[in-house]
Amino acid sequence: MNTKELIAKDLLSIKAVFFRPDEPFTWASGIKSPVYCDNRLTLSSHKVRTDIENAIAETIKTEYPEAEALMGAAMGGIPHAAIVAQMLELPMGFVRASAKDHGRQNRVEGGLVPGQKVVVIEDLISTGGSVLEVVDALREAGAEVLGIVSIFTYGMQKGIDRLAAAGVKNTSMTDFDTVARIAAEENYIKPEDVQRLIAFRNNPSDESWIGA
Repeated sequence: MNTKELIAKDLLSIKAVFFRPDEPFTWASGIKSPVYCDNRLTLSSHKVRTDIENAIAETIKTEYPEAEALMGAAMGGIPHAAIVAQMLELPMGFVRASAKDHGRQNRVEGGLVPGQKVVVIEDLISTGGSVLEVVDALREAGAEVLGIVSIFTYGMQKGIDRLAAAGVKNTSMTDFDTVARIAAEENYIKPEDVQRLIAFRNNPSDESWIGA
């Protein structure tokens, strides 16, 4: 079993990624979605948490061996950044969703040193907008962003294009396609639902997958 399959099984087992193609969820944007994702649930399972942190740590050692610090994206990436930084004996900080309106009004927390080579830790990437705001804040603060390590990515084209345009590499521990395939193999969903899920991922605004 490879890492993507292991993490996919973990996320499904605790319903951190939960598919409901016949009863879609509604996102804040109004888009109907067959998937609900809450990777905060990973913190409540020792096994899942351990698998994820080991995978992130190994990815950083392999893909970003020159990393000098880890930066968690608020809020979901912060605890994972803290745990993995402890494992790797690296400094750690985080980036707020917006600057504080009091005190030093920091957005980047944790004593970032200008020129420091950092890796961003994120729990979920969909269209890439929020994580790229984190990257921008770190670059403005003088960091050299080596890339992103995320737990789960939808693999949406918009997100792929945005990351490429910003010159940012993302490595995810698992992805939408792998989780959908494992979900079918382990009877969380029907095998024929997989293509419906992929159709949603390819074009979230097209609801023709509903009832297909």
